[in-house]
Amino acid sequence: MKRCEWAKDEPNITYHDEEWGKPQHDDNVLFEFLILEGAQAGLSWVTILKRRDGYRKAFSDFDVLKVSKYTQKHVEKLLKNESIIRNRLKVNSAINNAKQFLKIQAEFGSFDKYLWGFVNYKPIKNKFKKLDDLPASTEISEKLSADLKKRGFNFVGPTICYALMQATGMVNDHTSNCHLYQK
Repeated sequence: MKRCEWAKDEPNITYHDEEWGKPQHDDNVLFEFLILEGAQAGLSWVTILKRRDGYRKAFSDFDVLKVSKYTQKHVEKLLKNESIIRNRLKVNSAINNAKQFLKIQAEFGSFDKYLWGFVNYKPIKNKFKKLDDLPASTEISEKLSADLKKRGFNFVGPTICYALMQATGMVNDHTSNCHLYQK
């Protein structure tokens, strides 16, 4: 079975086959990916995948309301938690982003409506032949990034936003030789 070049071993294979590029509309899962993609900044995605369960436990199973209420005491506890990336800026960002996420839910009815509006509520199906063809960011991810930053989010640069779009199926970037590629 052929897969995208980056899915060579676990946990990448399972993530690739079961999640990556599949349209996701559940706000809790969208929040999870927003936090995980921000945590990944400067690191490999496999580093985050290996800590995903740790993140789930540390961040109240990505319950956005609970995370939005985290205090400095929570931050200090998280910074001692070896099952996540112990970076103060990223931990504080997750809490801040939870607060901003709730504001978007209140304004749009759901984060899903807000996020998917950037692609007119329909996944973009790209036709890349190899991994090197995939962009790090796009015009849409740049617009999403700018809007999220304007709304007070952190760790949401254009590259992180494009990774979020890929992870949640807003774009389908499976390469044309992959068994999950859709014409």
